[in-house]
Amino acid sequence: MDKHRRDDSPSGLSDIVEHDGLLGTGLTSRQLEAFGRKVSSTAGHLIGPTNDGHPAHYHNAMADIHRELRRPNTQRKVFSLTQTTPTDLVRSKLSTSEIQSRALSSVPDDLLANIPDDSSSYSLFEGFQASQDDIEFRKAHRRRASKSKKLLKDGQAALPSGPDDLKKERDLLSRRMDLMGVRKNMCSSEIHDIDNKIANLHNMRKIVLDRLAGLETEEADLEHELTEVENKLEDIKEEAPETPNGVATPKSSDVDSTVPEDPAMDASFMSESIYQKIPSPKNLKQKSKRKRSMPVLHEHFTPGSLIKEMEAHSDIVTAIDFDYPFGTMISAALDDTVRVWDLNSGRCTGFLEGHNASVRCLQVEDNIVASGSMDASVKLWDLSRARTVPRSNRINRQEEAEDAADDASQTSHSTTLEDCYVYSLDAHVGEVTALHFRNDTLVSGSADKTLRQWDLVKGRCVQTLDVLWAAAQASTLQGDSSWRPSGRMPDASADFVGALQCFDAALACGTADGMVRLWDLRSGQVHRSLVGHTGPVTCLQFDDVHLVTGSMDRSIRIWDLRMGSIYDAYAYEKPVTDMMFDSKRIVAATGENVVKVYDKGDGNHWDCGAGVGIDDQGSAPATVEKVRLKDGFLVEGRKDGIVGAWTC
Repeated sequence: MDKHRRDDSPSGLSDIVEHDGLLGTGLTSRQLEAFGRKVSSTAGHLIGPTNDGHPAHYHNAMADIHRELRRPNTQRKVFSLTQTTPTDLVRSKLSTSEIQSRALSSVPDDLLANIPDDSSSYSLFEGFQASQDDIEFRKAHRRRASKSKKLLKDGQAALPSGPDDLKKERDLLSRRMDLMGVRKNMCSSEIHDIDNKIANLHNMRKIVLDRLAGLETEEADLEHELTEVENKLEDIKEEAPETPNGVATPKSSDVDSTVPEDPAMDASFMSESIYQKIPSPKNLKQKSKRKRSMPVLHEHFTPGSLIKEMEAHSDIVTAIDFDYPFGTMISAALDDTVRVWDLNSGRCTGFLEGHNASVRCLQVEDNIVASGSMDASVKLWDLSRARTVPRSNRINRQEEAEDAADDASQTSHSTTLEDCYVYSLDAHVGEVTALHFRNDTLVSGSADKTLRQWDLVKGRCVQTLDVLWAAAQASTLQGDSSWRPSGRMPDASADFVGALQCFDAALACGTADGMVRLWDLRSGQVHRSLVGHTGPVTCLQFDDVHLVTGSMDRSIRIWDLRMGSIYDAYAYEKPVTDMMFDSKRIVAATGENVVKVYDKGDGNHWDCGAGVGIDDQGSAPATVEKVRLKDGFLVEGRKDGIVGAWTC
């Protein structure tokens, strides 16, 4: 206690300083005094005059500073320094790349708060070390194995391993087992990280898909408004025609009615009633406008995904077609109705009324629709004539109620299709079962066993092709029976003309005898007959190289048009009622509740539709009757009147 007792006397303080140093720094008072004397002498030497009378260094330095401060450039630099903030001073000490690097390396607090927990119990360095040690173990094992092989090759027997060697081997193997556990844990944690990233990417993909769907809906609305404005401009130009000099031509009603006219010379009543009052389908096709941009939303869905399902009709769907994905669809059924649908909203926009019986076939191209009915007529419609009217002006209250049930959020305006009717082609004496039009030519097939070629410019039949006569001529010239008796048909109620397609002067037609005939419309003769089907042909489609046909004989055949032979064939369990293909896939309705899909690229067959994955015990969907495919967008119609849209 006496040794550590505090002594406040001056002698006691000096003893502490001598013993422990000043404030524990180890410096004594003598050292401090010596340091003070040295500083004083140095300052006196710098400031005071020297022995030879020359000014001191301090005075020389101050004179140089004053001389430098009198320069304008130095004064500007000093003034600029006084105006510089501390932040600018720090920036002046760092380069631009250094500042950018520090800014990029800064992580916001919200990101730091959402860092996922690492599922691995080992660090990356431990995983790397385990991998490297395992590589070294493998090299050592290979060296020992090669050494043993060399001894055996030289005829020397391998010496038995002693206990120490075996213990070393055991320790090495145990160490390698531990390292394997580390590597396995690292792989498992990496898989968990990848799964989390995949889940996050799926969520991001869903968000972007919703954004794309909104953009395409907005794009469709803008295009509809643009089309309406262009139609109004065309109507204004038609109402006020101008001469080349810019002067409006007077109408016939503006001419003085007092001018006498010769009734014998006036034949306007004939031209107006026959030609002028009937719009030309060609002119309508010229006015129809193609879509400026195609939807791409369905291309990013998983193949086989349901897009929309609509209760379109109350009876079997007999014909469907659409112009482009998420565009306009036309459907017909045995309930004697033809409906127009907006595939984007899944809503019926109106009816095409005019046929006296059910429609069996139809085709939509741009805004023009051709429909063939059991009343033996083919009618043409122009959807661009559809106009929007207030709902209060609609006459059919039942239609209004159906539309309101389909979409409760419907706007206060609806669409009427009363003005869409254009023309009626009446020449067949039996129901029209197949038709196809391209450019100015339309070909229709009927139960009256004839094919008729129509000129859409003049609106009349220009050629009639008798299938039975062509079969008889082929039998006479070639000496073979080109027409099979009706008793050999699997289905006697099948359509005589099941399907047809035309392209310029080429026409392909499939009939109830299982024959596929290739016609030349210029000569009206059969150019080639494709024999292979044993049942009525129900559908066909061709391109530049191949022709694909479906038949009631439960098969689809692919023909090589260059050779006239079968290229490939596919068999199904039930008859093929409809088929269509695009650049990637072939889809077929084969009497089941799914659509059979064949992928041309990889050759895989798979099912698409509401019946996929449905057990036999549950309520199965109805059988698919009709299919249409364009750009990976599949539409199928069923026996219960439901129409579904799928990605394919």
